[in-house]
Amino acid sequence: MNKMSLAQHPFLLGFEELEKFLERMSKSGNDGYPPFNIEQTGKNSYRITLAVAGFSEDDLEIVVEDNQLIVRGRKKPEDDEGRVFLHRGIASRQFERRFAIADGVEVKGATLENGLLHVDLEKEEPEPVVRKVEIRKS
Repeated sequence: MNKMSLAQHPFLLGFEELEKFLERMSKSGNDGYPPFNIEQTGKNSYRITLAVAGFSEDDLEIVVEDNQLIVRGRKKPEDDEGRVFLHRGIASRQFERRFAIADGVEVKGATLENGLLHVDLEKEEPEPVVRKVEIRKS
């Protein structure tokens, strides 16, 4: 017996892109850095907060691509000449964090304060679409 993939199921017509999307998200390989919170701030609004201590606005990039919100952090190399670290525990490595966003969800803006990057999202309430399909006579 062959196992049927998600897009081959007879009740899911036209969802081939969803299967590709799920496969891409499962391969994103997020390692838990930087840590983040996702909260609902209103009926149709959300906020993603990432802990990006040590990163400035110039080190961060936020992109929406193919229903994914991508947050990248790239620190410029610091001049450590003459500095002696006894312990170096503040992470400043590059990162890329991906979040799946649904159709109709729009990124409204982002703010950086006290080492936290806040990305605000809002979901537009779709108008219900009801359409009657006429049956033609053969």
